[in-house]
Amino acid sequence: MSHLNTKANIAKPDEFYHELLVLHEGRSEKESEALNAKLVLILANHIGDADVLREAMDLAANTQGGGEA
Repeated sequence: MSHLNTKANIAKPDEFYHELLVLHEGRSEKESEALNAKLVLILANHIGDADVLREAMDLAANTQGGGEA
């Protein structure tokens, strides 16, 4: 069984965050929400491990927005 990696794992996190912001530029709130939902489902499919996905959902549900995981 795999476990959720909560340690920093993105080679260039500032670049990634910038690209994510650019992806949302010019979109309405509703369009951005739909885009985020699609991105979550695409990444969940990539991960594929139901236990890891449950860990991620639990972590997201039980942490404050903007805080450390």
